Amino acid sequence: MPQPVDPRKSFPRRFVPADASAGQWDEIERLGSALAARAPDSPEGLERCLQDAGELAAWISEEGSRRYIAMTSQTDDPQREQAYLQFIREIGPRWKQLSHRLDEAYVKNPHRRALPPYYRLFDRRIENRVGLYREENLPLQVTEAELAQQYQKLRGTMTVVYRGREHTLQELARYRQDPDRAVRQEAWTLGTERMLRDRDALEDLFDRLREVRVRIARNAGFASYRDYAFRARERFDYGPDECFRFHAAVEAQFTPLADQVARERQRLLGVGTLRPWDLEADPLRRPPLPEFDRTEELLDRCEAAFRMVLPEFGEHFRFMREQGLLDLDRRKGKAPGGYQQTLAERRWPFIFLNVAPSEDVRTLLHEGGHAFHAIAAREEPLLAYRSAPLEFAEVASMGMELLTAPYLGTIYPRAADARRALRELLDGILMPKGMPWIATIDAFQHWLYTHPEHTPQERRDAWVGTYRRFSRWLDWSGYEDALAYYWHAQLHVFQVPFYYIEYGVAQMGALQIWLHATRANAGEAVARYRSALALGGARPLPQLFEAAGARLAFDEETVAPLARALGEELAKAPYA
Repeated sequence: MPQPVDPRKSFPRRFVPADASAGQWDEIERLGSALAARAPDSPEGLERCLQDAGELAAWISEEGSRRYIAMTSQTDDPQREQAYLQFIREIGPRWKQLSHRLDEAYVKNPHRRALPPYYRLFDRRIENRVGLYREENLPLQVTEAELAQQYQKLRGTMTVVYRGREHTLQELARYRQDPDRAVRQEAWTLGTERMLRDRDALEDLFDRLREVRVRIARNAGFASYRDYAFRARERFDYGPDECFRFHAAVEAQFTPLADQVARERQRLLGVGTLRPWDLEADPLRRPPLPEFDRTEELLDRCEAAFRMVLPEFGEHFRFMREQGLLDLDRRKGKAPGGYQQTLAERRWPFIFLNVAPSEDVRTLLHEGGHAFHAIAAREEPLLAYRSAPLEFAEVASMGMELLTAPYLGTIYPRAADARRALRELLDGILMPKGMPWIATIDAFQHWLYTHPEHTPQERRDAWVGTYRRFSRWLDWSGYEDALAYYWHAQLHVFQVPFYYIEYGVAQMGALQIWLHATRANAGEAVARYRSALALGGARPLPQLFEAAGARLAFDEETVAPLARALGEELAKAPYA
């Protein structure tokens, strides 16, 4: 296992002046132009140039991250919104131009091929980035970012009045878990109707995003936005065909298992059919798992669970608490969802959370995995290697969810609650937003961008058909409109297109790590997991999986044993 990492260690600037402001373009341009004008005359000089360029990029990235965090923390604050938009409008496109100049200077440098093997993966990424760059796409990318921000704003302001009090849609989740089916239906319907009130705005927003993205792809010489997105996301190790094999494997292996779990839920609930408001309730009609009245209580218990997996993880989480690197409180105007954002210059992680109360624990464990990944790789000298491909970044987070599973008793002191939390964690791999849903969203996005001229009605039909392919257990009678627009709640389709199969690929990696821990050697599984985190992005994706004790594959031969093992573990963790 690698040596423990000190999150308090600072990395003083060597190139960017201490008093420089990343919000001022003149300062960025002066520093970047000085770098671009260099002509390193040796491999060592080129390495130093790359380190200085990384320092500059990290400085700018952290400024953007801070403004994004501030904006999502309070989407109804016009000053925060303006500061974020000013950065993406005025700094973002100019920095992309300047960054491209630096990339070109690197590609043209005669000493590039003499760099140590350490740089080979980096070299491939820069060549790819240079090949995708088009000047005419810069204003389009600004427009895309502005439109994506409008999705956050729309969702962040959605509230309903229920039982005499205003609730965000995230807060309604507690009522969707109520043992009383009528209460669940009422809360679900209220939230759904509120989403549907903005369906035309969301449909129009997506159409505008689609148009911009198709233009970006065509400007870069691609026949479809999907092909462009795969290159832009640096998917060097798999393509659309592997995605289709993944869809087929999920349909063959995980969907039947989800059907089985759904039938058990239906039987225990004693209902004729499962309805959309039946998925979050406990099948034995017990009240929801205890919520945490004080944020500190939730943090204390999750910290204890992290420490049980590996003491170093507990120490790193304690550090984040002490440094104010967490925002978990719910409030009106706060963007929905959860994320971990890296403050690239300080090399610190930040966790943002605004999910349903029932999802607090699992989401915090998930984002904690991302945070420990960022800390584990913070000693990497090359900025590009301090983050991993998204498919492996999600192994870090999903792996942490499963590695903490044996220690849920530190979060839920009552043994019955801990057993129930484990069952809910395992259920979550299947439904409502588990493997079948992941395949649904990914397959739908393939359809969206390989049929760029589709009409809204064709889109609704394609969505419903794709949903029905992977999810067969819900009765939507009387709520056909809600189903037709159900994808509106999935922010990835609006904000980060083609970022979703990563969760499925990573879930397969996480399951392999978990099964090693539960059925072979827990200490060895955690050690390999921690070692893989320390690699950051310094290895190709298949090698990162291998370092963690997993295998990167998309076929049914790989998927089937994982689904079978999950079914066996579910049988060991009955609802009662």
